[in-house]
Amino acid sequence: MNKELARTSKFLSLVLRHRPEAIGLTLQEGGWAFVDELISKINLHGTTLDRSLLQVIVDTNDKKRFAFNDDGTMIRANQGHSVEVDLQLPVAVAPDILYHGTAAHSLAIVLKEGLKRRQRHHVHLTADPQTAVAVGGRHGKPVLLHIDARAMQAAGYVFYVSANGVWLADEVPAAYIKAE
Repeated sequence: MNKELARTSKFLSLVLRHRPEAIGLTLQEGGWAFVDELISKINLHGTTLDRSLLQVIVDTNDKKRFAFNDDGTMIRANQGHSVEVDLQLPVAVAPDILYHGTAAHSLAIVLKEGLKRRQRHHVHLTADPQTAVAVGGRHGKPVLLHIDARAMQAAGYVFYVSANGVWLADEVPAAYIKAE
């Protein structure tokens, strides 16, 4: 992804996940935004965006952060919101083991307190250990955490899976976490 495309994608992420009011946008139910309104308001705020560029961003984003609705009139971020949004995701049966990457300097607190959603709506997990390591490496030396999703589900915890395959949980208590 070239620099301008990456910059526009990051701005789109900011608007659809964290600060829609930055451009005067109001997210609809499920976190959706009308595509034409989004394009118009982003352009009024100094970022050039049209339908074809938006399509390229959705299609080429390495983490598949965004999705269009079935008729392409609306768009939303798949997960990672800090604004109040109900993505209306159904409860899903997770694989037995899920993974989370964290930085080594955070490991002691995670093993003591578990994983908390903090400013986001959910804790993000993955079925792919390499993805978890890559995510954990964004903030320092990565540590791979193994999450006993089977035991969590048996204890009544629920999981959701977003359109881009990210597994979501409200929390992961320390008892279900093992560090590699």
